[in-house]
Amino acid sequence: MATSGTTAFDLSIDDIVEEAYERCGLSTNSGYDLKKARRGLNVLFSEWGNRGVHLWKVEKQVQALTAGTATYTTPTSTNDVLEAYVSTASAPGTNVTDLTLSKIDRSTYAALPNKGAQGQPSQYYVDRQTTPTITLYLTPDASTYTHLCYYTLNRIEDAGAYTNNPDIPFRFLPCMISGLAFYLSLKYAPERTQALKLYYEDELKRALDEDGQRTSVFISPANYYPTRN
Repeated sequence: MATSGTTAFDLSIDDIVEEAYERCGLSTNSGYDLKKARRGLNVLFSEWGNRGVHLWKVEKQVQALTAGTATYTTPTSTNDVLEAYVSTASAPGTNVTDLTLSKIDRSTYAALPNKGAQGQPSQYYVDRQTTPTITLYLTPDASTYTHLCYYTLNRIEDAGAYTNNPDIPFRFLPCMISGLAFYLSLKYAPERTQALKLYYEDELKRALDEDGQRTSVFISPANYYPTRN
């Protein structure tokens, strides 16, 4: 039996909106209804920002270090900084050396002495404002390690035009449609809200569980040796 031979299936924003309305038992050709649904889709994307790390939105950033400058602004699409290290070059190479940095919280950074002291950074603090900043300690002297490399967790792009495709991988299409249908049911089909919410949460959980890195995990039990007199 012949198959299509393609793996390019995707849905545009207007197709997603239409499918979500149909799950609520509704059909609409109103431009205002489409606008409200697109707004709901953007709210859904914001809510997904509270659902953990989405691997397709992780991006490596490279920042040239300036001697005496401790704080650097991340790109405007950044939601958080996951890992960071300093490097002797802007890109990996034969004679390039990297040094991992430890992430600390605001209280730990506030307690550090001599924040302006220059040297080799070993820690970083992320201030999660509208556009997060990353602050190094020690303040870099940029003598050996000249670049800061870090991985950002970026926001999902807005829905935008109705002809756009959503900024998600194909495996998140089912839960996105279910989530939008749940949001729309709050306004138009409250009798279906509970069922749509359960369906949405189930599909989202499956997508989040699958969106992981298949690496080996080693768990070692803690050893405790009580002192005997």
